[in-house]
Amino acid sequence: MRHTIYSLIFNKDSRNWAGRAYEAMVSMAAVISIIPLMFKTWHPIFDTIDTFTLYILFLDYIMRWMVHDFRSRYGKPWAFIVYPFTPMAIVGLLCILPSLGLLDQTFRILRMFRIFKVLQYSRMFGLVVRVFEREKKTLLSVLFIAVGYIFISALAMFTNEPETFDTFYDAIYWATTALTTVGYGDVYPVSDVGKMISMVSSIFGIAVIALPAGIVTAGFMEEINSVIKEDDEKEEEKKDGSDKAEETEGSET
Repeated sequence: MRHTIYSLIFNKDSRNWAGRAYEAMVSMAAVISIIPLMFKTWHPIFDTIDTFTLYILFLDYIMRWMVHDFRSRYGKPWAFIVYPFTPMAIVGLLCILPSLGLLDQTFRILRMFRIFKVLQYSRMFGLVVRVFEREKKTLLSVLFIAVGYIFISALAMFTNEPETFDTFYDAIYWATTALTTVGYGDVYPVSDVGKMISMVSSIFGIAVIALPAGIVTAGFMEEINSVIKEDDEKEEEKKDGSDKAEETEGSET
């Protein structure tokens, strides 16, 4: 039974019509469940939509939990213990908790995370996830540099212009917007030293933002090329198999 569930959820073969139908059902349920968030007033039909989609999404969560040992590097029973703490499992649980009544309705905004159910079945989204997993050490290094510079520039600005920034949090806010070159303009330095720090932050921010973009792009292209290569190899195997079958039939006749 568990092998059937695993094949239903994770088998991406185009010939697996049951898996395709299940994927379409869960994706459609995730999209439909977000529709009530687009309205300010609550209509009784939204309760029906919420209940119907909740059953489907909760069932998908349980079924994925049941077969996690097939995909996890951990063996039984650790695979089942680890699953609730995996990123997608946390997102899947958060998006259904308001409907289960375990969270107040003020948290119903968490339902918007259900869109990740659609992305979860997207092949391209899987490629992006694998790229981030492969390059996570480099990306974390860039993130560490960015966070460190935000703290240093915020501290310098807060020390230099205490009258401009009421709290250190305001300085952190300014440093973040300056590093990302957004600069909303609601908080800005007025002294010459502060303006110099701001210019350096903007220039440094261009380099910091460009680094992860280049890393992700290069990794994404490598992943796409590997997928294309795998698809070509599968097509060649299918072609060789069909050619051998034709030769066998010809020899028998």
